[in-house]
Amino acid sequence: MNLQYLISIVVYMAAVILIGVWCSKKANKSTDDYFLGGRTLGPWVSAMSAEASDMSGWLLMGLPGLAYWNGLASAGWTAIGLALGTYLNWLIVSKRLRRYSERVGAITIPEYFSNRFHEKKPVLLVIASLLIILFFTPYAGSCLMACGKLFSALFGTSYELMVVVAALFVLAYTFLGGFLGESVSDFMQAIVMIIALVLVLGLGIANAGGIAAVVENSKNIPGFWSLLTSASPTGEVVDGVAQFGTPAAVAGLTIASGMAWGLGYFGMPQVLLRFMAIRSEKELTLSRRVATIWVVISLSAAIVIGIVGRALFPTEYLTNASAENIFILMSTSMLPALLAGLVCAGILAAAISSSDSYLLISASAISQNIYKGIIRKQASDKEVMWVTRGILIAITLFAMLVATGGNQIIFTIVDFAWAGLGATFGPLMLFSLFWKKTTYPAAIAGMVTGGVTVLVWNFFISKLGGIFAIYELLPAFILSSIVIYVVSKITGNPGKEIEEDYDAVMTK
Repeated sequence: MNLQYLISIVVYMAAVILIGVWCSKKANKSTDDYFLGGRTLGPWVSAMSAEASDMSGWLLMGLPGLAYWNGLASAGWTAIGLALGTYLNWLIVSKRLRRYSERVGAITIPEYFSNRFHEKKPVLLVIASLLIILFFTPYAGSCLMACGKLFSALFGTSYELMVVVAALFVLAYTFLGGFLGESVSDFMQAIVMIIALVLVLGLGIANAGGIAAVVENSKNIPGFWSLLTSASPTGEVVDGVAQFGTPAAVAGLTIASGMAWGLGYFGMPQVLLRFMAIRSEKELTLSRRVATIWVVISLSAAIVIGIVGRALFPTEYLTNASAENIFILMSTSMLPALLAGLVCAGILAAAISSSDSYLLISASAISQNIYKGIIRKQASDKEVMWVTRGILIAITLFAMLVATGGNQIIFTIVDFAWAGLGATFGPLMLFSLFWKKTTYPAAIAGMVTGGVTVLVWNFFISKLGGIFAIYELLPAFILSSIVIYVVSKITGNPGKEIEEDYDAVMTK
């Protein structure tokens, strides 16, 4: 069985590497090609690579694990928020950002903000770049965690060793193909992910005795089959039955926290870059439809897999962290080994389709924005790309440390990183695209406020409990928005050049 798993995984990994090699010729022509694919992405690749890079291993491990552990509510409200956020982001942000980024000549998100406000000294550029490193590195670490858990569960090998293997693989093909390589491979991986989810879901329901049997089992668990209560597993088994405590009521605070995940999309660089890279804004309507349908099907399937998994294996996992292996267990127990390996490649697809994006965006934040933007402005494209590869190695090493640290719950790390990126860039992205009077000082103040609030709220304020236990993305997003508005009013007009750019983009 291990040999068949290995064959499936190796075939899949070889296909991804070949894509990187195929794209390497174009990717290495210039920094514009390496970091943004020369703005040549088609609507299907743009849509599906954006969503695959966004969801990561969290989709096939973290979300099913959360549903297995706490039931419908905890995962359900988050999924609803993400689905709405996906649709609105493609609807209101994509077209304006495509136009604006081309107008100001930006190929990274920090560069967009810097050029959008015509800054003379690269303060905004540096702050944005550093915040990307701060929040994207643990995000990349969560992807390596998913790979480590996958390989460790399949082959019974050391988790830490498998994290290293996954990191080397992701690093290899990101080196080769750059943004174009990762986008094309992410398109393929999005297809693998949704096929894996739908296949495992269908087989799981059949093995559990049908939808009616799954629903009946869920209703027998206190608080499990409801959007208004959350199950409370004790982690104990008595006479072969998993034990649950009194279900927790899902208050408005919890619902707001789940829905707030949708706000994060407005600040996610891996998604925003696909808006900038599509070859024509006219194709964004098709991209929006493809992306939304993919997200709704994938999120729904992932949640139901967790619920079905509880019916099939009620006492298998006794901790929140171990429950994130339910997709792997269902795949390997219901499918022939060779096919199970291919389905589990869906987890690998989810993890590497995100980690490559996170690593490349983090590396570009330093090489393109800080190295070339500040330290060595006359650096050639070739020099910048070599610096990028060196930084890729350094960031990957740090991501490996995150993955092998004490926190082994993928959902928790993604939760923090998502809030950080969403609150740092989301409010400013919306203001920069929709309010002409946004000023440069307000941009700096708003970005810093969002990032700092997430850190302070997560590590200190949330510990107070009660209303302060709300997901940090929501208060940070609101505070950042207030600061941008107030500071813009105080500092007056943004400047003639900035207003001219805005008018040119809006009247195009």
